Amino acid sequence: MLFPLIAVLACGGNAQQRAEDVADTTDDAGIRTGAEQLNRYLPLLAGKKVGMMGNQTSVVGDRHLVDVLLEEKVDLRFAFAPEHGFRGNIERGEKVSNDVDEETGLPLYSLYGKNEKADSIVASVDVMLFDLQDVGARFYTYITSMHRVMQLCAKNGTKLIVLDRPNPNGDQVDGPVRKDDKFKSNVSYHKIAMIHGLTVGELAMMINGEGWLDGGAQCDLEVITVQNYDHSTPYELPVIPSPSLPNQLSVRLYMSLCLFEGTDISVGRGTDWPFQVLGYPDPVFGDFTFTPGTRTGMAAHVEQQGNECYGLDLRGLEPQEQAFTLKYLIDFYKKAPFKDKFFSRPEFFDKLAGTDELRKQIIAGQSEADIRESWAADLAAYKAMRKPYLLYPDFE
Repeated sequence: MLFPLIAVLACGGNAQQRAEDVADTTDDAGIRTGAEQLNRYLPLLAGKKVGMMGNQTSVVGDRHLVDVLLEEKVDLRFAFAPEHGFRGNIERGEKVSNDVDEETGLPLYSLYGKNEKADSIVASVDVMLFDLQDVGARFYTYITSMHRVMQLCAKNGTKLIVLDRPNPNGDQVDGPVRKDDKFKSNVSYHKIAMIHGLTVGELAMMINGEGWLDGGAQCDLEVITVQNYDHSTPYELPVIPSPSLPNQLSVRLYMSLCLFEGTDISVGRGTDWPFQVLGYPDPVFGDFTFTPGTRTGMAAHVEQQGNECYGLDLRGLEPQEQAFTLKYLIDFYKKAPFKDKFFSRPEFFDKLAGTDELRKQIIAGQSEADIRESWAADLAAYKAMRKPYLLYPDFE
């Protein structure tokens, strides 16, 4: 049985009831993503000019969504690409150029960074599709791209259909909540918890409902929900979301290890085990060694490329047992003989964290328990705000 179609035009005040409706209609057929439920959204595209935002994770079974749409004679005019590009092979932070998809001839445009033509591009279609696999962390920039698509759709009167996908880290809500706009950036765009516990469909509802678009504008939004999913359901991604997250363990550890990107500690970029190892060229950090090099779409930190790093091997951990923790960050800081330079990119670290308090707390020697207590009230308030926007049964 399919879920009832969920349309969201404003706040979505009855979202909790919809979540209960979803629970009542599930069966044992297994998870079906929004993109896989063609009968629910193809009728909405009939006779319409369509654009989309997608990448290599936009799949229907083992086929790319673009191929399916073109086969179904959808009038697909263009695609926007996020960070890492349309086929997912561009290095983090690199410019994503306007181009043409070599496999289909579809015009491609970037929304990672400024695109002065974006308004006219979106205004040229009747409907936008959004289908990207998020990983549930505020600093993963696909949700920033979704916000920009919503803003463009609201401004130009274009309908947005979000093809929802499970959150592989959707079984937890944790970390500091960004409050101050001075920490707003591509990696901390929304006033949500660092580990936000939402699918992209649920976050889109929150963006609309909390009035986060410019001027409180509302996006004409429709979410095609995932079938047979709840926030307690383990979900292993069928396609890697970016070159540095090659497997389920990296996706689960990413929540905790991404904060190291504000330091010179290597998280394994440029190896076969990104976000599964930690190290620095100093034996004080551990007995395990690795040497970052280069991999397609994944360069090591310049400081560590070609240098033997000492640290931790996390490759043997059970993915689903991994939850957000500060223990690795605190441990490496304590061991570092260069504490004054440990946070080598302090401004970027603060943007990742959504606050400068975390960095200051670690420098001050506070324990993880004390740090967690400092954000407990904000986290509780975020959880209360999150609840009405849930489309699926929660993990609590």
